[in-house]
Amino acid sequence: MAPTKTRQHSEEKAFREWTAAERTAASKYLARSEAKPSVRFKVSNNAGGTQIEPDHPDKIIGQALIMGALGSADNAFVDGIINQLANVGSNGQELERGLNFMLSVINGIEPRDQLETMLAAQMAAVHVASMTFAGRLAHVETVEQQDSAERAFNKLTRTFATQMEALKRYRTGGEQKVTLQHVSVAEGGQAIVGNVTQAAREKVPEKAAASPPAAFTGTNIVPMPIADEGKERAFVEGRRKSAK
Repeated sequence: MAPTKTRQHSEEKAFREWTAAERTAASKYLARSEAKPSVRFKVSNNAGGTQIEPDHPDKIIGQALIMGALGSADNAFVDGIINQLANVGSNGQELERGLNFMLSVINGIEPRDQLETMLAAQMAAVHVASMTFAGRLAHVETVEQQDSAERAFNKLTRTFATQMEALKRYRTGGEQKVTLQHVSVAEGGQAIVGNVTQAAREKVPEKAAASPPAAFTGTNIVPMPIADEGKERAFVEGRRKSAK
């Protein structure tokens, strides 16, 4: 009886209650799995050569899932894309893993038509090549190897960024996003559209500061003249003397 109780105690100790974060992560995983079913290839070797087929109990459903992931209902197009992905994927026993990875990348992009599928396939291929040269760059032994791997890696990563922009422009139809904001302008005022930079105020000579401002072009506003203080004082004194 003692060994049985010990084993039962170990099993109870091994069971651990999930934390709130773990439960949330599990819920998100299940929701994603239900929203987007798994799409995979199965690679087998026989007398006729390498055979690639959907990895699904129902071949018809499996083929439909793959065609949906590749954004096309054309069998010729889907077969061509699969062969191209297989050519740029890994060889030998790693072919299935590499092919399924590239298919997963395309499925994540969710292409809506054949053009988007081709671009997504190119993005998957460029990413695989980028990581290959990143690995070479991490294990270089000479300066020449470092320069070669670095140039290739930089070109590939820049190409990937360009592909992302091309996909974005294609999906949006090349439209530019314009944001409109409500601006209230009082009568006689003017609204300025654009960036306004206020320069630091410099010291202005006294004569220039006392001079009347120039009239605004295209308006009916005329600056009022500024009276001279000496003349005004003499005029006031003359009025006082005449009043006496």
